[in-house]
Amino acid sequence: MGVGRLACPAYDHGMSDARTAGDRPRGLTYADSGVDIEAGDRFASSIQSMMRRTFGQRVIDNPGGFAGMLRLDYNESLFRHNFKDPVLVACCDGVGTKVKLAIDTGIYDTIGVDLVAMSVNDLIVQGAEPLLFLDYIAVNKVEQEQLAAILSGVARACEQTRTALLGGETAEMGEGYQPGEFDLAGFAVGVVELGRAMDTARVEPGDVVLGLASSGVHSNGYSLVRRIVKEAGLDLGKVYEELDPERTLGEVLLEPTRLYVQPIVRTQRAYKVKKVITGMAHVTGGGLAGNLSRALHAKVDARIRSGSWHVPPVFEFLQHHGGVSNEEMARVFNMGVGYCVIVRPTFAEGVARRLRRLGETVTRIGVIEPGSGRVVTEAG
Repeated sequence: MGVGRLACPAYDHGMSDARTAGDRPRGLTYADSGVDIEAGDRFASSIQSMMRRTFGQRVIDNPGGFAGMLRLDYNESLFRHNFKDPVLVACCDGVGTKVKLAIDTGIYDTIGVDLVAMSVNDLIVQGAEPLLFLDYIAVNKVEQEQLAAILSGVARACEQTRTALLGGETAEMGEGYQPGEFDLAGFAVGVVELGRAMDTARVEPGDVVLGLASSGVHSNGYSLVRRIVKEAGLDLGKVYEELDPERTLGEVLLEPTRLYVQPIVRTQRAYKVKKVITGMAHVTGGGLAGNLSRALHAKVDARIRSGSWHVPPVFEFLQHHGGVSNEEMARVFNMGVGYCVIVRPTFAEGVARRLRRLGETVTRIGVIEPGSGRVVTEAG
């Protein structure tokens, strides 16, 4: 059963319950197969206020609609700026086996932030600003408290990034998931002025690579994280003083992915004429080298100084308890840099100062030089 969630409630119920008639035996119902339509309805209705908090003037009310509506070409008097040659940018992502950790700990109010972050952080790499977000949640059974906690994180992240939570889907699939289990997927759409879209060809030797600090593990590498926890006999409910004296291991590992949207979008708006940012990278699976290389063309390298930024304690903790090599850690995890910005050298300090004022921890971690599209790491 799929329960659609839109700006105004619209549901895709599937089959209704059958009723008895006279002496005829009662027929099978959807509820008999493990799907509770009424519970799905109640959940969808209960989160409308959460969704509406994320709406801006672009969202169009659509009572009874089967899809959400958002204005793209709009009256400039209603908004701060307009697009002359708009290009839509779209992506989708999930949070991988981090959902297993949420299930293991019973902490559900942060995983929704991760879901939004994984898509919108990718969008802004292209120079876009997010417009809307859709979520898909697959569950064994609709559990109001669990789902409301998950969606509270989604809505919180959408509010923070000024992204409309335009709709979503809750799929109740008792045969596909064990009780208490769920999986998540997110879909984001953004817009960029064609002339402002990122292009790897703009990256030149001499450009500076700025690293923006991560908030922790973010949402990649959790199969390895969970294997380390299991093999080392670590307790997710325990406080490990060397890691964090105030939070349990589970809480530390569930620290949500940092949302870089507003600092990046606002910084780009500050340079309306000059294209001072020549490339960006969201550091996810594949680590710093694997993702930064995607921002390079075939005639330049990025030379990165390892040790030039702060590595959060969680990585040393995981490496120690798992006996993981330095190379494997760097290949799997962000190691403290969650986002990279490549900037023209004369503007590097100005961009760094602006990002710091907007709440980011920024470090100059490398430089672009002639090469062949690689990321070269050297000891700092």
